[in-house]
Amino acid sequence: MNIGVLGGGQLAQMMAQAGSSLGLSFMFLCPDSHACAAPFGEHLCAPYDDKRAQKRFAKWADVVTYEFENIPLAVVESLHQQISLHPASSVLSVARDRLAEKLLFRALGIPTAKFAPVDSLTKLINALEDIALPAILKKRTQGYDGKGQALLRKSSDLSVAWEKVEKVPCIVESMVAFRRELSIIAARNQKGEIVFYPVSENHHRDGILRLSISRQDDPMQVRAEAKIRSIMDNLDYVGVMALELFQVEDQLFANELAPRVHNSGHGTIEAAETSQFENHLRAICRFPLGKVSSTQTSAMVNLIGRLPVEAQIRKIPGASLYFYGKVERPGRKVGHVTLTGSDCSPEEFDLRLAALLQLVGESELAGRQFFDFTRANSHYLHQI
Repeated sequence: MNIGVLGGGQLAQMMAQAGSSLGLSFMFLCPDSHACAAPFGEHLCAPYDDKRAQKRFAKWADVVTYEFENIPLAVVESLHQQISLHPASSVLSVARDRLAEKLLFRALGIPTAKFAPVDSLTKLINALEDIALPAILKKRTQGYDGKGQALLRKSSDLSVAWEKVEKVPCIVESMVAFRRELSIIAARNQKGEIVFYPVSENHHRDGILRLSISRQDDPMQVRAEAKIRSIMDNLDYVGVMALELFQVEDQLFANELAPRVHNSGHGTIEAAETSQFENHLRAICRFPLGKVSSTQTSAMVNLIGRLPVEAQIRKIPGASLYFYGKVERPGRKVGHVTLTGSDCSPEEFDLRLAALLQLVGESELAGRQFFDFTRANSHYLHQI
Protein backbone atom coordinates (compact mmCIF):
# COMPACT_ATOMS: atom_id res chain seq x y z
CA MET A 1 0.00 0.00 0.00
CA ASN A 2 1.31 3.46 -0.92
CA ILE A 3 1.16 6.29 1.63
CA GLY A 4 1.57 9.88 0.51
CA VAL A 5 2.76 12.27 3.21
CA LEU A 6 2.56 16.05 2.94
CA GLY A 7 5.76 17.13 4.62
CA GLY A 8 9.18 15.57 5.02
CA GLY A 9 10.30 16.28 8.57
CA GLN A 10 10.94 14.02 11.53
CA LEU A 11 7.29 13.10 12.00
CA ALA A 12 7.10 11.89 8.40
CA GLN A 13 10.39 10.08 8.96
CA MET A 14 9.11 8.22 12.01
CA MET A 15 5.84 7.35 10.25
CA ALA A 16 7.80 5.74 7.45
CA GLN A 17 10.01 3.86 9.89
CA ALA A 18 6.89 2.50 11.62
CA GLY A 19 5.32 1.62 8.29
CA SER A 20 8.12 -0.67 7.20
CA SER A 21 6.83 -3.52 9.39
CA LEU A 22 3.37 -3.06 7.86
CA GLY A 23 4.67 -3.42 4.30
CA LEU A 24 3.88 0.20 3.39
CA SER A 25 5.68 2.41 0.88
CA PHE A 26 6.00 6.19 1.22
CA MET A 27 6.24 9.30 -0.91
CA PHE A 28 6.89 12.70 0.65
CA LEU A 29 5.73 15.88 -1.05
CA CYS A 30 7.97 18.50 0.51
CA PRO A 31 9.70 21.60 -0.90
CA ASP A 32 12.75 21.18 1.34
CA SER A 33 15.58 19.66 -0.68
CA HIS A 34 17.12 18.44 2.60
CA ALA A 35 13.96 16.80 3.96
CA CYS A 36 15.07 14.38 6.66
CA ALA A 37 12.34 11.86 5.73
CA ALA A 38 13.69 11.53 2.17
CA PRO A 39 15.88 8.42 2.78
CA PHE A 40 12.78 6.49 3.92
CA GLY A 41 10.76 6.75 0.72
CA GLU A 42 10.50 8.73 -2.50
CA HIS A 43 10.97 12.47 -2.09
CA LEU A 44 8.89 14.59 -4.44
CA CYS A 45 10.73 17.88 -4.00
CA ALA A 46 8.32 20.58 -5.12
CA PRO A 47 6.16 23.37 -3.67
CA TYR A 48 2.96 22.08 -2.12
CA ASP A 49 0.88 24.03 -4.65
CA ASP A 50 2.74 22.64 -7.69
CA LYS A 51 -0.08 21.16 -9.79
CA ARG A 52 2.15 18.71 -11.66
CA ALA A 53 3.63 17.40 -8.40
CA GLN A 54 0.16 17.11 -6.85
CA LYS A 55 -1.07 15.09 -9.83
CA ARG A 56 1.85 12.66 -9.62
CA PHE A 57 1.46 12.44 -5.84
CA ALA A 58 -2.26 11.66 -6.00
CA LYS A 59 -1.79 9.12 -8.80
CA TRP A 60 0.87 7.19 -6.86
CA ALA A 61 -0.70 7.17 -3.39
CA ASP A 62 -3.53 4.99 -2.08
CA VAL A 63 -4.07 7.33 0.87
CA VAL A 64 -2.63 10.71 1.85
CA THR A 65 -1.88 12.15 5.29
CA TYR A 66 0.08 15.13 6.59
CA GLU A 67 2.67 15.72 9.30
CA PHE A 68 1.95 19.33 10.26
CA GLU A 69 -0.82 21.93 10.07
CA ASN A 70 0.81 24.72 8.08
CA ILE A 71 0.30 23.18 4.64
CA PRO A 72 -1.91 25.45 2.50
CA LEU A 73 -5.51 24.42 3.10
CA ALA A 74 -6.36 24.75 -0.60
CA VAL A 75 -3.77 22.07 -1.41
CA VAL A 76 -5.24 19.62 1.10
CA GLU A 77 -8.78 20.33 -0.10
CA SER A 78 -7.74 19.75 -3.72
CA LEU A 79 -6.05 16.45 -2.89
CA HIS A 80 -9.04 15.36 -0.82
CA GLN A 81 -11.22 15.64 -3.93
CA GLN A 82 -8.88 13.29 -5.79
CA ILE A 83 -7.90 10.65 -3.24
CA SER A 84 -8.57 9.27 0.23
CA LEU A 85 -7.05 11.71 2.73
CA HIS A 86 -6.92 11.52 6.54
CA PRO A 87 -7.39 13.47 8.68
CA ALA A 88 -9.97 15.14 6.43
CA SER A 89 -9.43 18.60 4.98
CA SER A 90 -12.37 19.79 7.10
CA VAL A 91 -10.36 18.82 10.20
CA LEU A 92 -7.37 20.82 9.01
CA SER A 93 -9.54 23.88 8.44
CA VAL A 94 -10.31 23.83 12.18
CA ALA A 95 -6.93 22.75 13.56
CA ARG A 96 -4.85 25.29 11.63
CA ASP A 97 -6.95 28.24 12.82
CA ARG A 98 -6.72 29.03 16.53
CA LEU A 99 -10.06 30.83 16.52
CA ALA A 100 -11.94 27.97 14.83
CA GLU A 101 -10.26 25.58 17.24
CA LYS A 102 -11.30 27.55 20.32
CA LEU A 103 -14.87 27.91 19.02
CA LEU A 104 -15.03 24.13 18.59
CA PHE A 105 -13.90 23.60 22.18
CA ARG A 106 -16.52 26.06 23.37
CA ALA A 107 -19.26 24.37 21.33
CA LEU A 108 -18.37 21.02 22.91
CA GLY A 109 -18.40 22.45 26.42
CA ILE A 110 -14.64 22.07 26.91
CA PRO A 111 -13.19 24.86 29.10
CA THR A 112 -10.53 27.15 27.64
CA ALA A 113 -8.73 30.32 28.59
CA LYS A 114 -10.74 33.47 27.88
CA PHE A 115 -10.10 34.54 24.28
CA ALA A 116 -11.14 37.06 21.66
CA PRO A 117 -10.40 37.49 17.94
CA VAL A 118 -8.46 40.62 16.97
CA ASP A 119 -7.51 41.96 13.56
CA SER A 120 -6.32 45.46 14.47
CA LEU A 121 -4.48 47.22 17.27
CA THR A 122 -7.72 48.99 18.21
CA LYS A 123 -9.56 45.68 18.59
CA LEU A 124 -6.68 44.30 20.64
CA ILE A 125 -6.90 47.27 23.02
CA ASN A 126 -10.67 46.84 23.29
CA ALA A 127 -10.45 43.06 23.84
CA LEU A 128 -8.11 43.54 26.80
CA GLU A 129 -10.78 45.50 28.65
CA ASP A 130 -12.46 42.12 29.21
CA ILE A 131 -9.55 39.68 29.13
CA ALA A 132 -7.11 41.80 31.16
CA LEU A 133 -3.34 41.63 31.36
CA PRO A 134 -1.17 39.62 31.38
CA ALA A 135 -2.29 37.89 28.16
CA ILE A 136 -0.88 36.21 25.06
CA LEU A 137 -1.35 37.39 21.49
CA LYS A 138 -1.18 34.56 18.92
CA LYS A 139 -1.43 34.44 15.15
CA ARG A 140 -4.53 32.52 14.13
CA THR A 141 -2.48 30.47 11.65
CA GLN A 142 1.16 29.54 10.96
CA GLY A 143 2.29 29.47 14.59
CA TYR A 144 4.26 26.64 16.23
CA ASP A 145 6.90 26.12 18.94
CA GLY A 146 6.24 29.56 20.38
CA LYS A 147 6.55 31.32 17.02
CA GLY A 148 3.90 33.84 16.00
CA GLN A 149 3.18 34.78 19.62
CA ALA A 150 3.78 37.75 21.88
CA LEU A 151 3.42 38.03 25.63
CA LEU A 152 1.48 41.08 26.82
CA ARG A 153 2.41 42.18 30.33
CA LYS A 154 1.55 45.87 30.28
CA SER A 155 -0.29 48.35 28.06
CA SER A 156 2.93 49.64 26.51
CA ASP A 157 3.58 46.14 25.08
CA LEU A 158 0.57 46.22 22.77
CA SER A 159 1.86 48.19 19.79
CA VAL A 160 5.20 46.35 19.80
CA ALA A 161 3.40 42.99 20.01
CA TRP A 162 1.08 43.90 17.14
CA GLU A 163 4.12 44.64 14.99
CA LYS A 164 5.76 41.38 16.10
CA VAL A 165 2.80 39.30 14.85
CA GLU A 166 2.94 41.24 11.56
CA LYS A 167 -0.52 42.78 11.97
CA VAL A 168 -2.30 39.62 10.82
CA PRO A 169 -5.55 38.16 12.27
CA CYS A 170 -4.89 36.87 15.77
CA ILE A 171 -6.53 35.79 18.96
CA VAL A 172 -5.68 37.16 22.37
CA GLU A 173 -5.91 34.77 25.31
CA SER A 174 -5.85 35.23 29.05
CA MET A 175 -3.02 33.64 30.98
CA VAL A 176 -4.01 30.42 32.72
CA ALA A 177 -2.79 29.68 36.24
CA PHE A 178 -2.26 26.00 35.54
CA ARG A 179 -0.90 23.35 37.85
CA ARG A 180 0.43 21.14 35.02
CA GLU A 181 0.62 21.08 31.24
CA LEU A 182 -0.68 17.77 29.90
CA SER A 183 -1.40 16.16 26.57
CA ILE A 184 -3.33 13.09 25.55
CA ILE A 185 -2.89 11.19 22.30
CA ALA A 186 -5.55 8.95 20.80
CA ALA A 187 -6.07 7.04 17.56
CA ARG A 188 -9.50 6.69 15.92
CA ASN A 189 -10.29 4.48 12.94
CA GLN A 190 -12.98 4.72 10.29
CA LYS A 191 -15.36 2.60 12.38
CA GLY A 192 -15.17 5.13 15.21
CA GLU A 193 -13.10 2.85 17.46
CA ILE A 194 -10.63 4.74 19.66
CA VAL A 195 -7.55 3.81 21.67
CA PHE A 196 -6.01 6.19 24.20
CA TYR A 197 -2.40 6.53 25.28
CA PRO A 198 -1.56 7.56 28.87
CA VAL A 199 -1.48 11.31 29.41
CA SER A 200 1.90 13.00 29.26
CA GLU A 201 3.07 15.72 31.61
CA ASN A 202 4.89 18.29 29.50
CA HIS A 203 7.51 20.91 30.28
CA HIS A 204 8.27 23.78 27.90
CA ARG A 205 10.89 26.50 27.69
CA ASP A 206 10.84 29.38 25.20
CA GLY A 207 7.65 27.93 23.75
CA ILE A 208 9.35 24.62 22.82
CA LEU A 209 8.63 21.25 24.41
CA ARG A 210 11.66 20.04 26.35
CA LEU A 211 10.41 17.08 28.39
CA SER A 212 7.39 14.76 28.33
CA ILE A 213 6.81 12.23 31.08
CA SER A 214 4.25 9.48 30.49
CA ARG A 215 1.95 9.30 33.50
CA GLN A 216 0.45 5.85 33.96
CA ASP A 217 -2.84 5.85 35.91
CA ASP A 218 -2.93 9.64 36.12
CA PRO A 219 -6.00 11.00 37.93
CA MET A 220 -6.74 13.20 34.89
CA GLN A 221 -6.70 10.29 32.40
CA VAL A 222 -10.46 9.64 32.28
CA ARG A 223 -11.28 13.34 31.92
CA ALA A 224 -8.69 13.80 29.20
CA GLU A 225 -10.06 10.78 27.32
CA ALA A 226 -13.59 12.18 27.46
CA LYS A 227 -12.47 15.50 25.98
CA ILE A 228 -10.47 14.10 23.10
CA ARG A 229 -13.20 11.56 22.35
CA SER A 230 -15.81 14.32 22.04
CA ILE A 231 -13.58 16.22 19.61
CA MET A 232 -12.72 13.17 17.49
CA ASP A 233 -16.33 12.03 17.28
CA ASN A 234 -17.53 15.53 16.39
CA LEU A 235 -15.00 15.77 13.55
CA ASP A 236 -15.50 12.13 12.46
CA TYR A 237 -11.75 11.96 12.84
CA VAL A 238 -9.50 9.27 11.36
CA GLY A 239 -5.89 8.97 12.50
CA VAL A 240 -3.91 10.06 15.54
CA MET A 241 -4.75 13.29 17.36
CA ALA A 242 -3.09 15.04 20.28
CA LEU A 243 -4.93 17.37 22.63
CA GLU A 244 -2.85 19.79 24.70
CA LEU A 245 -4.37 20.66 28.07
CA PHE A 246 -3.85 22.79 31.15
CA GLN A 247 -4.73 21.31 34.51
CA VAL A 248 -6.35 24.07 36.56
CA GLU A 249 -7.20 22.74 40.03
CA ASP A 250 -9.27 19.64 39.18
CA GLN A 251 -10.35 20.85 35.74
CA LEU A 252 -8.77 20.43 32.32
CA PHE A 253 -8.69 23.43 29.98
CA ALA A 254 -8.04 22.76 26.28
CA ASN A 255 -5.12 24.66 24.79
CA GLU A 256 -4.92 23.33 21.25
CA LEU A 257 -5.25 20.17 19.20
CA ALA A 258 -2.82 18.65 16.73
CA PRO A 259 -4.36 16.63 13.86
CA ARG A 260 -1.35 14.35 13.56
CA VAL A 261 1.26 12.40 15.45
CA HIS A 262 2.71 14.56 18.20
CA ASN A 263 6.04 15.37 19.81
CA SER A 264 4.83 14.35 23.28
CA GLY A 265 4.10 10.85 21.95
CA HIS A 266 7.58 9.94 20.70
CA GLY A 267 8.12 7.75 23.74
CA THR A 268 5.37 5.41 22.54
CA ILE A 269 7.92 3.86 20.16
CA GLU A 270 9.60 2.13 23.10
CA ALA A 271 6.99 2.34 25.86
CA ALA A 272 3.75 1.20 24.17
CA GLU A 273 2.82 -2.06 22.48
CA THR A 274 1.95 -0.03 19.36
CA SER A 275 3.51 3.40 18.75
CA GLN A 276 1.48 6.46 17.84
CA PHE A 277 3.11 6.34 14.39
CA GLU A 278 2.03 2.78 13.67
CA ASN A 279 -1.49 3.41 14.97
CA HIS A 280 -1.84 6.47 12.77
CA LEU A 281 -0.98 4.35 9.75
CA ARG A 282 -3.28 1.55 10.90
CA ALA A 283 -6.16 4.00 11.23
CA ILE A 284 -5.79 5.62 7.82
CA CYS A 285 -5.16 2.27 6.07
CA ARG A 286 -8.19 0.52 7.62
CA PHE A 287 -5.98 -1.90 9.56
CA PRO A 288 -7.00 -2.94 13.10
CA LEU A 289 -5.74 -0.54 15.74
CA GLY A 290 -2.89 -1.84 17.86
CA LYS A 291 -2.85 -2.16 21.63
CA VAL A 292 -1.42 0.83 23.49
CA SER A 293 -0.94 -0.47 27.01
CA SER A 294 2.38 -0.06 28.79
CA THR A 295 3.59 -1.01 32.25
CA GLN A 296 6.94 0.79 32.27
CA THR A 297 7.92 4.29 33.28
CA SER A 298 9.00 6.43 30.34
CA ALA A 299 9.97 9.95 29.38
CA MET A 300 11.06 11.81 26.25
CA VAL A 301 13.62 14.60 26.09
CA ASN A 302 13.89 16.79 23.01
CA LEU A 303 17.28 17.71 21.59
CA ILE A 304 17.02 21.39 20.70
CA GLY A 305 19.54 23.22 18.55
CA ARG A 306 22.49 20.87 18.95
CA LEU A 307 23.27 17.18 19.26
CA PRO A 308 24.89 15.75 22.39
CA VAL A 309 27.79 13.32 22.40
CA GLU A 310 26.17 10.02 21.48
CA ALA A 311 28.45 7.87 23.63
CA GLN A 312 27.55 9.86 26.75
CA ILE A 313 23.82 9.40 26.21
CA ARG A 314 24.14 5.68 25.54
CA LYS A 315 25.81 5.13 28.89
CA ILE A 316 22.53 5.98 30.62
CA PRO A 317 20.57 2.71 31.07
CA GLY A 318 17.27 2.68 29.21
CA ALA A 319 18.12 5.59 26.87
CA SER A 320 17.17 5.33 23.17
CA LEU A 321 18.67 8.05 21.00
CA TYR A 322 17.19 9.48 17.78
CA PHE A 323 19.04 11.90 15.50
CA TYR A 324 16.83 13.26 12.70
CA GLY A 325 19.57 14.08 10.20
CA LYS A 326 18.95 17.83 10.45
CA VAL A 327 21.52 20.59 10.44
CA GLU A 328 22.02 21.99 13.94
CA ARG A 329 20.39 25.40 14.43
CA PRO A 330 19.24 27.32 17.51
CA GLY A 331 15.66 26.47 18.44
CA ARG A 332 15.43 23.55 16.01
CA LYS A 333 14.37 20.04 17.03
CA VAL A 334 17.28 17.91 15.84
CA GLY A 335 16.55 14.71 17.75
CA HIS A 336 15.14 13.21 20.92
CA VAL A 337 15.96 10.68 23.59
CA THR A 338 13.42 8.25 25.04
CA LEU A 339 14.13 6.91 28.50
CA THR A 340 12.42 3.78 29.78
CA GLY A 341 12.69 2.24 33.21
CA SER A 342 11.42 -1.32 33.18
CA ASP A 343 14.51 -2.43 35.10
CA CYS A 344 14.52 0.12 37.91
CA SER A 345 12.58 1.78 40.71
CA PRO A 346 10.87 5.18 40.24
CA GLU A 347 13.62 6.77 42.31
CA GLU A 348 16.33 5.29 40.11
CA PHE A 349 14.42 6.40 37.01
CA ASP A 350 14.40 9.96 38.35
CA LEU A 351 18.16 9.81 38.74
CA ARG A 352 18.71 8.63 35.18
CA LEU A 353 16.34 11.22 33.76
CA ALA A 354 17.97 14.05 35.67
CA ALA A 355 21.39 12.96 34.41
CA LEU A 356 20.06 12.88 30.86
CA LEU A 357 18.56 16.36 31.18
CA GLN A 358 21.87 17.77 32.35
CA LEU A 359 23.74 16.17 29.43
CA VAL A 360 21.44 17.75 26.84
CA GLY A 361 21.66 21.22 28.35
CA GLU A 362 18.49 21.19 30.47
CA SER A 363 20.26 21.40 33.82
CA GLU A 364 17.82 24.01 35.13
CA LEU A 365 14.88 21.72 34.45
CA ALA A 366 16.70 18.75 35.97
CA GLY A 367 17.55 20.65 39.10
CA ARG A 368 14.06 22.06 39.45
CA GLN A 369 12.15 18.91 38.67
CA PHE A 370 14.04 16.10 40.37
CA PHE A 371 15.18 15.67 43.95
CA ASP A 372 18.75 16.05 45.16
CA PHE A 373 20.20 16.08 41.66
CA THR A 374 23.74 17.23 42.42
CA ARG A 375 24.41 14.56 45.05
CA ALA A 376 22.32 11.59 43.98
CA ASN A 377 23.27 11.73 40.29
CA SER A 378 26.97 12.17 40.68
CA HIS A 379 27.69 8.49 40.00
CA TYR A 380 26.05 8.69 36.55
CA LEU A 381 27.83 11.90 35.63
CA HIS A 382 31.17 10.47 36.75
CA GLN A 383 30.61 7.35 34.65
CA ILE A 384 29.72 9.46 31.60
